[in-house]
Amino acid sequence: SLESGGKRLRPILCLASAEAVAERETPDNSKNARALALPAACAIELIHTYSLIHDDLPAMDNDTLRRGRPTLHVVTSEGMAILAGDGLLTEAFGLITREPQSSDPVIVNRKLRTISVIAEAAGATGMVGGQAMDLASVTSETNKLPQPKLDSDELQKMHEQKTGALISGAASAGAIMAGADEKTTSAIKTAAAQMGLAFQIVDDILDVEGSSENLGKTAGKDAVTGKPTYPALYGLKTSRQMANHCIEHAEATLQSINLSDARLLEIGHWIIERTL
Repeated sequence: SLESGGKRLRPILCLASAEAVAERETPDNSKNARALALPAACAIELIHTYSLIHDDLPAMDNDTLRRGRPTLHVVTSEGMAILAGDGLLTEAFGLITREPQSSDPVIVNRKLRTISVIAEAAGATGMVGGQAMDLASVTSETNKLPQPKLDSDELQKMHEQKTGALISGAASAGAIMAGADEKTTSAIKTAAAQMGLAFQIVDDILDVEGSSENLGKTAGKDAVTGKPTYPALYGLKTSRQMANHCIEHAEATLQSINLSDARLLEIGHWIIERTL
């Protein structure tokens, strides 16, 4: 279920995307599509986990709690946490090259496209770039100069890269591995990007409204550190409305390719209704 699997949003989204594409074209083929997309889904979760380990480091967000447990650098050491993240990122791409095993040129081409999409989503123009914007916008021990506050366009760009890129990349990867055409893949990517932005807006809201016990991480830290967030810029009510508008946009995009009944939209609704 989404409630129990919410911490695995990205791989679930990847598999749901593959399933949606397959069911629209050939309903009996969804099982095969999920099998083709599963290695990419696992790889994306490896990348997401690496990003959390590095994000929690003292040089970045300096968090001591993640998913209700002490963060890895607290349990082991900063060095081991860095190496664990490096290993997860490397293994992610190794996994996609190995699986699914096939000499079929069609499958090999899909795998190459998927590797390219995920690398872009995780790299300097995606997640890493967004994290760099985040770090540069906050005064900290490692960035002691006062930083100008991000305006609305810059905040959206940061969220689209830091959080949205890997979410849209996950959905795109699933569509590609299931054999979607360019129009379908592009529309799914657009819809998932809106879901990704909504996810981060809700994350910002929950940092204000939630508790550390429910969230599994330190609540209220964004305000303490002066991080740029949607509630800080727009307030809670408007932020919630903006998240809803993102999902409405995603629904309209999915309707345009006849995927409005797919589980993809169920995931979108969970994003704005979640409490953790």
